Amino acid sequence: MKEEIQNITERLQGDRIIWMVVIILFVFSMLAVYSASGSLAFKYTNGDTSHYLWKQVMSAIGGILLMYFAHLINYKYYSRIAQVLWILSIPLLFYTMFFGAKINDASRWIKLPLIGWTFQTSDMAKLALIMFLARLLTQKQEQITDFKKSVLPMLIVVIIPVVMIAKDNLSTALILFFTSVFIMFIGRVSLKHLMLLFAGSVCVLGIFLLSLFKLPDSMLIGRMATWKSRVETHFIHKDDPDDSYQSLQANIAIAKGGFLPNGPGNSTQKNFLPEAYSDFIYAIIIEEYGLIGGVFVILLYLVFLYRCIRIVVRAPKAFGAFLAVGLGVSLVLQAMINMAVAVGLFPVTGVTLPLVSMGGSSVVFTSLAFGIVLSVSRNIELQKGEENLAVA
Repeated sequence: MKEEIQNITERLQGDRIIWMVVIILFVFSMLAVYSASGSLAFKYTNGDTSHYLWKQVMSAIGGILLMYFAHLINYKYYSRIAQVLWILSIPLLFYTMFFGAKINDASRWIKLPLIGWTFQTSDMAKLALIMFLARLLTQKQEQITDFKKSVLPMLIVVIIPVVMIAKDNLSTALILFFTSVFIMFIGRVSLKHLMLLFAGSVCVLGIFLLSLFKLPDSMLIGRMATWKSRVETHFIHKDDPDDSYQSLQANIAIAKGGFLPNGPGNSTQKNFLPEAYSDFIYAIIIEEYGLIGGVFVILLYLVFLYRCIRIVVRAPKAFGAFLAVGLGVSLVLQAMINMAVAVGLFPVTGVTLPLVSMGGSSVVFTSLAFGIVLSVSRNIELQKGEENLAVA
């Protein structure tokens, strides 16, 4: 048994601590999803309470396999893949906007023919944009202070998918935009240009908020009425049991959690909290594993971010550094926003907890993102080993 475990660990190259974080998050995912989806599975699958557990187990196995194969590829090849993915994501986002499958009044998904798999195009676009932006930053380092030749092309690459995603998934679009700005900051884009971008963003956000709260509801288009309702619910009707049912049920779950764990499967709020296995899975984790479990999950993401920063410092090439920091910040920012929503700090957003929430395409592209970060780490280790051999 020890030899088998040793063989497996030897094959898993790259940052071992990131691999450990991934495995622990998947374990939390399977335990929490099984607990949170038991009632739902019993209702829709003729009493098979483990139906969604096995789906999540298969997602976890598939995710780890994707990470494994993604980390074997030299990260330099992702530069070319990024260009193809970004170009492909634009028509897919356009198709989703007008012809995508609508769930909860949001057109975010495409149903793939024959297999019937629901595919969220923004997940692919998010990964493609961060990779492509890392490629552009690497290519334009010598002209990084020139607005027309470097900053403007990058802004176009960022704004096109962000605007298309924002129509039906504003929270994901905002996460992607701020992640892109952060990558540009790390990529030595002029502070003057970044300040102008910040000022323009504040103006656009101000106009958006004014139109959201000053226009009558009859003039609001798309999901603007939903966004307005969520903001008002969070800041004005927070204690109204009808308007803020989800948040109140999540707060009850957290209050029942206490400091010490209650044990896996001992959640009672899973029967009352909508999306307990997805958007609000962190509340179920706290109810079952207490404050200790909740803090431990936060620390896992922070450890992952720290290891990404170490990769950035050690990366010999700019592209690898930009990839690691971009993907790391994006995943951790998404996780922090999901957990902030669960504990009532932010309005409801619909953002999932990476690798923990139940999901299909989100697990696929999150696993690929982790795999690419591990690819950068693996190639750093290989290069260091070759240098040590040369010295010896």
